[in-house]
Amino acid sequence: MKKGKDENTEEQILEAAKNVFQTKGMDGARMQEIADKAGINKAMLHYYYRSKQLLFEAVFKNVFSLLAPQLNAILNDDSSIEEKVKNFTFNYISFISKHPYLPNFIIQELNRNPEFILQMKDSKGFPNLAKFKKQVDREVEKGSIKPISAEQLFINILALNIFPFVAKPLIMAFSNVDSKVYKQLMEDRKTEVADFIINSIKNT
Repeated sequence: MKKGKDENTEEQILEAAKNVFQTKGMDGARMQEIADKAGINKAMLHYYYRSKQLLFEAVFKNVFSLLAPQLNAILNDDSSIEEKVKNFTFNYISFISKHPYLPNFIIQELNRNPEFILQMKDSKGFPNLAKFKKQVDREVEKGSIKPISAEQLFINILALNIFPFVAKPLIMAFSNVDSKVYKQLMEDRKTEVADFIINSIKNT
């Protein structure tokens, strides 16, 4: 952080920007609105972040850093495949239930600027599948689980956990449920998803 910049002010800016970006998107957000919400003038905002793109990237990194290290820790611990699936699902759904804006925010930026995520691949805490891949290959070879690539298994885990949050209005409409019932459905998925995936790969 450059000398003279205040941590509290920067936190206010990032929080204000996060709120504006998640409701207006990158293209619809205005620096003046972010400055107003942060309680500072536009000149001060530009002192911290010279452009809207730089501010958006800072917000995205901040948001992504809340979730990615948790998922990476689960993928690289010494637990079994079954425990990894259970822990990943439970922790992800618990976390997103507290931060429901995250999936859409991340997907929005991935669609708008797919190259940006590639720039973050080497950052600390970014999910690494190397150990998970070796573990899945080993379990397939032993016959403990059905033949499946680690990539396909990971995509299945991500899809079943992410989609219900991204498609919340659609699910509520199709299922004809209110927010209270939807919340309970997501709570139930902490175990439902894990059981579904484990049963689909387990060799019985």
